[in-house]
Amino acid sequence: MPHLVRSASPLAYRLACLVLLSSITPIAWGQEAASEKSIESKYLGNVRQVTSGMVKAGEGYFSPDGKQIVYQAVPPQYPFYQIYTQSLEGGKPELVSTGRGRTTCAYFTVDGQDILFASSHLDPQMTKTEQDEIARQEEERKSGQRRRYSWDFDPYTDIFLKDMSTGKLTQLTTEKGYDAEGAFSYDGTKIAFCSDRDGDPDLYVMDADGSNVKQLTNAKGYDGGPFISPNGKWVVFRSDRKEEGFLQIYVVSIDGDKEIALTDNVGVNWAPYWHPTKPYIIWAGADHSKPGRPNYDLWLMKYEETDDTIKPGQVWRITDSPAADVLPVFSPDGKKLMWTSTRTDDHSSQLFIADFTFPEDEATEGK
Repeated sequence: MPHLVRSASPLAYRLACLVLLSSITPIAWGQEAASEKSIESKYLGNVRQVTSGMVKAGEGYFSPDGKQIVYQAVPPQYPFYQIYTQSLEGGKPELVSTGRGRTTCAYFTVDGQDILFASSHLDPQMTKTEQDEIARQEEERKSGQRRRYSWDFDPYTDIFLKDMSTGKLTQLTTEKGYDAEGAFSYDGTKIAFCSDRDGDPDLYVMDADGSNVKQLTNAKGYDGGPFISPNGKWVVFRSDRKEEGFLQIYVVSIDGDKEIALTDNVGVNWAPYWHPTKPYIIWAGADHSKPGRPNYDLWLMKYEETDDTIKPGQVWRITDSPAADVLPVFSPDGKKLMWTSTRTDDHSSQLFIADFTFPEDEATEGK
């Protein structure tokens, strides 16, 4: 499963995963429990798988016109994720990245002409890095024992922008260390990203050309997966600052002055994403308060925004499949949801898309 865990230090997060400045009480598990009958039909319609033919695929994002997606996938015969685009009208995957190195977190520019992504293809020991990973995977096949999943904070990872018409690749970050998890603001002028350039993974924002870099967070632990709000005032992200390996959802103001926790529970909450037009945030979460390995499902929160804060509101559970459901994103018009799931015949992670019904719409229809 891609990105279930990202190690925030040389030590990997336990798969038990992956400064509150407000008096707001964040949400806890159990505000809406799953019933014996699946709840998914309330919110998800016309569910369909949109990727196949890859060892695994995930973390997909829509083009501005909603007609294409960009995502990462592990292709046959290569050990690391690469970046691909694909038309939603029966198109085949087209390679965006160089075909070498670890890649992640691709995102379209607002005009849909270029693609942002992170890559380690400039690793001076790239051949050895590939051979070492191939050898590890072969050993796992022979032994039948798989490594506990963790995300590598590859120190050679930088953020690049590819012009899809010319193929030109422009490097936007050059600092030593991991620079990745980038996404554009809605107006296309800024990029929020994660970097461990100061020795600890924190959030940064920069102009679209890589200039004017500003650090937003500096708490101990991992801060990552940032997305700028539709109005450009806030950045939503995940952090394990409260307890290592247990991620919670936060927002920070675009100037870095205010931070607010939106979740506070014994679990892992990650991959938050804004709805483009309505006051909702969706994310993936799992309850770790009980023994055993919990399942990852999608959760939706309604929030209230004022001039200086965001108040967390009611939470709904969106999926309750026995498969893992993670990395949810809304389409540009807000009518569809795409996410990564293992609800496939072979249990590999692939991308799924569904028509999305909001809780208030569902309640209205039921009256």
